[in-house]
Amino acid sequence: MTTDTAAAPMPMPRREKTGLLKRFLPRTLFGRSLLIIVTPVILAQAVATWIFYDRHWETMTNRLAFAVAGDIAMVIGMLEHDPTPEGRNWTLAATARSTDLIVTLEPGSTLPEHPPKPRGMLENTLSKALNERVRRPFAINTRITRDWYEIRVQMPDGVLSVMSPERRLFSPTSYIFILWMVGSAMVLFTVAIIFMRNQIRPIKRLAAAADALGKGRDVRNFKPEGATEVRQAAVAFLRMRERIHRQITQRTEMLAGVSHDLRTPLTRMKLALDMMGDGPEVEELLTDVTEMETMIEGYLAFARGEGTEAVQPTDLTRILNEVVSGVRREGAEVALVAPDGLTLPLRPNATRRCLANLLSNARRHGDRIWVRAERGDGIIDILVDDDGPGIPQASRDDVFKPFFRLDSSRNQATGGAGLGLTIARDVARSHGGDITLSDSPYGGLRVLIRLPV
Repeated sequence: MTTDTAAAPMPMPRREKTGLLKRFLPRTLFGRSLLIIVTPVILAQAVATWIFYDRHWETMTNRLAFAVAGDIAMVIGMLEHDPTPEGRNWTLAATARSTDLIVTLEPGSTLPEHPPKPRGMLENTLSKALNERVRRPFAINTRITRDWYEIRVQMPDGVLSVMSPERRLFSPTSYIFILWMVGSAMVLFTVAIIFMRNQIRPIKRLAAAADALGKGRDVRNFKPEGATEVRQAAVAFLRMRERIHRQITQRTEMLAGVSHDLRTPLTRMKLALDMMGDGPEVEELLTDVTEMETMIEGYLAFARGEGTEAVQPTDLTRILNEVVSGVRREGAEVALVAPDGLTLPLRPNATRRCLANLLSNARRHGDRIWVRAERGDGIIDILVDDDGPGIPQASRDDVFKPFFRLDSSRNQATGGAGLGLTIARDVARSHGGDITLSDSPYGGLRVLIRLPV
């Protein structure tokens, strides 16, 4: 591998400014379609959950809490009605038989002056019910044991301890509702993901086929599938591909006939001039005929564009070495930097012609040439620098037009028919790439060839 001095770094492409909402939205069709399906479901479930819990806590939880508070108030009323030991024992026994509450009386005990404040929606609801029904100081302990609540009520002669099971204060319908909502959402999301993947897959195949066609590669085993609209797009793509191939074939066949028809009279003219002998007039005519031959060959090469050549895996490093060796044999001083293993689908002859045109153009207008190839993210860049006069920025788009030639430094005397850069860009674009011009760090022109891998 030939080494070279470092070239100027390539400018990074500017990122488009996007809105805050677009920045968080999915970029793929799959993500956006799934978002369209999922968003209404999530909103509907959120509304349903809010309504359910609102009604649940307003009705079920309140009723259960007030029922427990009512039982406690009844026990307190019976104890106050018959405060004798016999009456107290009878009240506690009757409460144990007829309710799920475990009631005990702790004589002489008192509640703390500052009992802990209720925490959570259930404790707040129960506190509200006790304040309304019992109307005595109380404390709620939810950590005494699992699945049980302890309610301690201050009595005149002690503390009434009431153990209530959690099922009397809490309905399992909330858990059932949550499980149902989550389960149905997961089933819906799974079905939506499977369905959307099957719908997106034909679109991805169509995009891959269009990308391959744009890079000049053969599109095989592609057939319309998917939804009706996707099938219509695929059929239109196949028809377009057939029209493009038919036009290329017709153009190539027509130009082959034009080449033969134009070369025949030129050959007769050259034979006639050779028989006329020597003379200034004959020399001028021979020069004109030679120039016409060169222009016709250049025009045919441009119009043909190597369109019939098949794309195949090609070692770009090998082609670069061959082209650089040919330019060196013509007397040019060329420095090449190209890593090994630059293999990608290319038309070898068309790529060789593209590079040869660019290096020949640099050789005519500069003393030294620097060539560098490097692999990027999904692309391969080839930079050709020279130390010549360069091309004015205002004319860099015009030089790619057929038969356009700059005056002064790049006039007719420098050779060529004004098709070198045109053919080179045509070849690059037929591979899905492009060619751009800029200022070289060596003082001349920089040509950047960008090819997709």
